[in-house]
Amino acid sequence: MALIFHLTYKEAWESARPTGEYAAPSLAEEGFIHCSKDIPQLLKVAARLYPGETALMVLDVDLDKLTSPLKHEPSRSGEIYPHIYGKLNAEAVVRERALNVDSDGAHYLED
Repeated sequence: MALIFHLTYKEAWESARPTGEYAAPSLAEEGFIHCSKDIPQLLKVAARLYPGETALMVLDVDLDKLTSPLKHEPSRSGEIYPHIYGKLNAEAVVRERALNVDSDGAHYLED
């Protein structure tokens, strides 16, 4: 099973899940949903964009179940990120995890 990872606010995912699909704000603003290729990449994004934020969660997305198109594209830094061009169908999310924050404000995941 090939996975990508999406970082979102817990409240946003929990309100969208019952509808069967999720649209991050970036879908309307940029035309796609930002994702990460692996957990180290996701943790770098969390540190850069959401330092110390405690209301975040990670969605593990199974590419075989994803119904919207996916593209791997470079960011401004040149690093490659997966982007979902459409809504994220809830059945593609195979795991939901809280993104924890340690006493120094760094994010981490528990298994």
